[in-house]
Amino acid sequence: QVQVVQSGGGLVQPGGSLTLSCEFSGSIVRIYAMGWYRQFPGKEREWIATVTSFLDTRYVDSVRGRFTVSRDNNKHTTWLQMNELKPEDTAVYFCNADLQSDQSSPSSDHWGQGTQVTVSS
Repeated sequence: QVQVVQSGGGLVQPGGSLTLSCEFSGSIVRIYAMGWYRQFPGKEREWIATVTSFLDTRYVDSVRGRFTVSRDNNKHTTWLQMNELKPEDTAVYFCNADLQSDQSSPSSDHWGQGTQVTVSS
């Protein structure tokens, strides 16, 4: 069994900052890519950032330069530092990990429970 605890989020004024975190625990053999997604009301969940096990990062254009994704491989944790937040960043944010929980099984996606980020004055 794998447990996921996602934290952070809340209400912030435009131009402000927030940090989201996501810790995976339990039966973990290896974590490959870790990423962050967000979902706007009535829309599909969309990818925004990825950090590989080699610490390479990728971002969607709309957040590049403002958001920073990171991870600690020993703590099985990923963070999303969000700066210069805009009202259009308001969404529910989800963490994700491509994780192998058993030596004999392939890796699979594991998701955080989601957290609301609201950017408003």
